[in-house]
Amino acid sequence: MKKWMKQLSVTLVATGALIAGSVQAADPILIGIGYPTPLVGPHGAGAKGFEEELNRLAPGRFKVQHFPGGSLGGEREMVESLQLGTLQMSITGTAIIGNFVPEMMVMDIPFLFRDSAHARNTLDGQIGKDLLNKFNQKNLVGLTFGEIGFRHITDNKKAIKSADDLRGLKIRTMENPVHLAAFRALGAQPTPMAWTEVMTALQQGTIDGQENPISIIVSTKLWQTQKYMTLSRHVFTPIAFTMSGAFFTKLSPSDQDIVRKAAINGRTTNRQYIDQVEKSGLDEIRKNGMQITTEIDTADFQKKLEPVYKQYGEKFADLITSIKNTK
Repeated sequence: MKKWMKQLSVTLVATGALIAGSVQAADPILIGIGYPTPLVGPHGAGAKGFEEELNRLAPGRFKVQHFPGGSLGGEREMVESLQLGTLQMSITGTAIIGNFVPEMMVMDIPFLFRDSAHARNTLDGQIGKDLLNKFNQKNLVGLTFGEIGFRHITDNKKAIKSADDLRGLKIRTMENPVHLAAFRALGAQPTPMAWTEVMTALQQGTIDGQENPISIIVSTKLWQTQKYMTLSRHVFTPIAFTMSGAFFTKLSPSDQDIVRKAAINGRTTNRQYIDQVEKSGLDEIRKNGMQITTEIDTADFQKKLEPVYKQYGEKFADLITSIKNTK
């Protein structure tokens, strides 16, 4: 009898351990995602698409926590947090990634892409894959590229039709050497700062204007601080779905595959948001009082940008050629 009771006790303990292990194994994997714009916006659309696909592919396996609106700091700080392993994922502009992966700076060369289709084909193809692979060298995992679209200039001083109209204007740019060089060449006074500081700087008159795609102008209601908008289309801005290398490598191969598939869905929902806003955004911007200049002297801009083309054209010559040849 005592022997039977002892065996039963061992069996119950083992069963309890299995149950406890099952409960522990069932605990969801937390993925915190930081991004610079509000929950309703291009980054948020991508993050929600990512989360929805995770839940579809692996119900209950992951838990996503959103940190929108720069609540974790600027984009550069978020990428640094990925490297440190204190944040699992971010969706940020590739202009910031260029500070970590220099080859990404090629995306910020003005007037490089013909249109959105050209940019998307480039980013989804071998060029984009090669660029994402370079993230690994910086303890980052590049999952895919979304976008916020072509950038346009807004300001409080005057309508901008030629490069000369930019002379002396204090324009906020991202913390990226190509953007700074380009606006200096155009005669402006580029002022690099994190997006989290921009609205206050515009309200206080520290800067005269900024440059961003329609999706950002609409989602952040820039008409509250800006009078003029110029459809310059001077740079196309991808956004990178990036994960912490330390976090990603701890996932099982099957979980890694799920995360990659979810990121592709995030890219799709992000682009759907962009396409919709590009169609309706200008009407909303006009309705809220901004004056829009629809055409610029592109040749004049490009002529003044020749020093920038020379500097970065030599540095990324082969890559630029490959991008231009992409159909």
